[in-house]
Amino acid sequence: MSLDVETPAPPELDPETDAEAYDDVNVDVSEYRREELDEFLRAGAWAAAFDTWTARTDMDEATFAVIVDLELFSEFDFFWDSFAGRVGYHAPGIPEDWRHREIHPGLDSWETVSTINAGLTEFGQTVCDVLKDEYIDWDEDYEPPDELPDFD
Repeated sequence: MSLDVETPAPPELDPETDAEAYDDVNVDVSEYRREELDEFLRAGAWAAAFDTWTARTDMDEATFAVIVDLELFSEFDFFWDSFAGRVGYHAPGIPEDWRHREIHPGLDSWETVSTINAGLTEFGQTVCDVLKDEYIDWDEDYEPPDELPDFD
């Protein structure tokens, strides 16, 4: 199954955002390289990831419309985790108290909420994979020290 919808605009990555503020993120770095990631997203990584994700998602257009209406794509955050050598991300989602808050009339079941939250998580990982596989070449920036310890 695939989803035939228009690609949303990529999020604006704020270089000042501290990834440690997210409950679902655990990184130990001070340089997140968001400016560079933002350039990659706008240069095609976002669109490529979106095409990949829509080709394999089970999400329907009505559920996708809820994501668009709530502008959840703009709430994604991506950052470089140099310790792990990967792109990290924070995916937006529908909160657990969605029924009490009446967030959107299209949210009518836990199945819809779960589909949205899982879909956004899968999309975030797809973006990370595209960035790492097709855009990021930062390993070349690494220069080993002149003298390495001898462990013999």
